[in-house]
Amino acid sequence: MHLPQNIIPRDNYISRIKPFINTSLIKVLTGQRRVGKSYLLYQLINLISAQDKKSNIIYINLEDLSFDFINTAIDLNNYVTERLSTNERNYLFIDEIQDIEDFEKALRSLALIENLDIYITGSNAKMLSGELATTLSGRYIEFNIYSLSYSEFLTFHSLEDSDDSLALFMKYGGLPYITNLPLKDDVIFEYLKNIYSTIIYRDVVSRFNLRNTHFLERLVIFLADNVGSLFSAKKISDFLKSQKINISSLQIQNYLKYLSSAFVILPVKRYDIVGKRIF
Repeated sequence: MHLPQNIIPRDNYISRIKPFINTSLIKVLTGQRRVGKSYLLYQLINLISAQDKKSNIIYINLEDLSFDFINTAIDLNNYVTERLSTNERNYLFIDEIQDIEDFEKALRSLALIENLDIYITGSNAKMLSGELATTLSGRYIEFNIYSLSYSEFLTFHSLEDSDDSLALFMKYGGLPYITNLPLKDDVIFEYLKNIYSTIIYRDVVSRFNLRNTHFLERLVIFLADNVGSLFSAKKISDFLKSQKINISSLQIQNYLKYLSSAFVILPVKRYDIVGKRIF
C-alpha cells in the first residue's frame, strides 16, 4: 500500500492509542466525517511498521472502490483470514467499517486470532459506544477523534499564535483538509457546506429514514444559534405549536439524538446536577 507523503502528526491522539498497540482490544476511532481518522490510521501504520519491520499490514478502505466486494461480515472475515501470516505479527486496519453489514460479527471472530491486532474507524451512529458495547462486549476501546484544536490548526497552517490566527480558526474551524485550500470565504465555505450536506443527508436522514428534513435543518440552525445555552425539547415543541406546527417533544429528542450520533452536535452535561435531581 502507498501512504500519503508529508503526514502532519497528531501526537495527542497517537500517545493515547500507543499503550494499546499489540493488545487484544480492538482500537475503534470514531468521529465526524473528514476530521482525520484515516490519517491517524496512516500514522499508526507508519509507527507500527517502524517498530516491527516484519509486521504484516492488512489495510482496507471501504471508501475505495477496490474493496467494493466486501459487503458482509463473511466477506470481511474471508478477506482478512486469507491474508494472515503465521510467521509475523498481523495488523488489521479498516477505514469506515460501518458500511459492512454485520461487521461486528466479523470483528468478534477476528479478535479471537492471537497474533492479530485490529484498528478500525467509523463515522456514524453504528460506531457509537452504545451499540458497540452490546455487540463487542468489552473487546474494544474507543477513541473519539475531533477536528483540529487551535494549537493543531496553527501547526497545520504554519501560523503564529495571534489574534488574526484565532479569528481564522473561529471562522473556518478545524477540518484538516482546509490546509489544502486557500483561506478565502467562498472557497472554505463551499467545502464546509458540502461536508455538512453529506453528514446531514447520509449519516442522519438516510440512516434514520427521516422525512421531515426541513424541520431537521431548522433545528440545526436553532442549535447553532444556542450553543452553550440550556434548552428543552418541550419548550421547542411548545413554541412550534404556537406557530401551528405540531411536532412532539419526543420527536425533537430523537432528532437531537440522531444529530449527536452523527457528531453534528455534542451534548454537554450540566455540572450542577446532584443527587436525585439527576432523575
